[in-house]
Amino acid sequence: MAALGWLTPRRRSATARSVLAGEASAEAARKSSQELEELAPDAAVVHAEEPEFPVLGDDKAAAFFDLDNTVMQGAALFHFGRGLYKRKFFETRDLARFAWQQAWFRLAGVEDPEHMQEARDSALSIVKGHRVSELMSIGEEIYDEYMAERIWPGTRALAQAHLDAGQKVWLVTAAPVEIATVIARRLGLTGALGTVAESVDGVYTGKLVGEPLHGPAKAEAVRALAAAEGLDLSRCAAYSDSHNDIPMLSLVGHPYAINPDAKLRKHARTFEWRLRDYRTARKAAKVGIPAAAGVGAVAGGTAAAIALHRRRR
Repeated sequence: MAALGWLTPRRRSATARSVLAGEASAEAARKSSQELEELAPDAAVVHAEEPEFPVLGDDKAAAFFDLDNTVMQGAALFHFGRGLYKRKFFETRDLARFAWQQAWFRLAGVEDPEHMQEARDSALSIVKGHRVSELMSIGEEIYDEYMAERIWPGTRALAQAHLDAGQKVWLVTAAPVEIATVIARRLGLTGALGTVAESVDGVYTGKLVGEPLHGPAKAEAVRALAAAEGLDLSRCAAYSDSHNDIPMLSLVGHPYAINPDAKLRKHARTFEWRLRDYRTARKAAKVGIPAAAGVGAVAGGTAAAIALHRRRR
């Protein structure tokens, strides 16, 4: 069961901007989910080994999955950035910065606020003036190029188990809601809660609605969506790799730590949450990565960026 100690009053756990971001994301998710129900491709049935859960036919239950390092290896925003670079949306120096942020994220296993702020600002400046429909179309191509092969089969099986039980399954991510919606559709999920970028007449303004869907804002989005959908959160499940998502995980009756960082692993063990780790033993051991290895990975990411640039010349 969820740790009641984390269920603090909203005014202490979330700012007004978090509430706004959560409510905007929930509204966008519900709007897009109707389209996903019609467009979602047939998905292969994969059963998770959880005989007692989820409960078949429980329409008051749903599942909420974090995206980065939970459903997919690495950060969706980084992979999206690679695709935009390939299409000449920005320069090589920007790709090198994305590579550094991705290397940090994958090795440290945590979402650093400073890096997230920088990634958010970069993404907003890149898409400003572009049409939402254009980015959605490009997102479909980028999913095939960089994301499809990075989906964790184990987490995908857990999501499928909820779908097989007749429950709705939502992605909950700080990535732009448009990218998250593409990924959800391609995986056959119900929909996605993501960061909402402001648009006027279908064109991005370069501003956000509220703040990035991160930390407390994710919990607010789940809370808002559950209220709109008539869900009983005590019968719902949530899955994440990051301690930043403890507020979201604590909202539900069935929290899971997936490929957890050190802080989440400790918290999950303390409160007897279920854990799943789909990384290899070698990768799992690197949750507390040595500095020397971090330098090597950053160098590798930068080298990949340079190599990509040279191939395009």
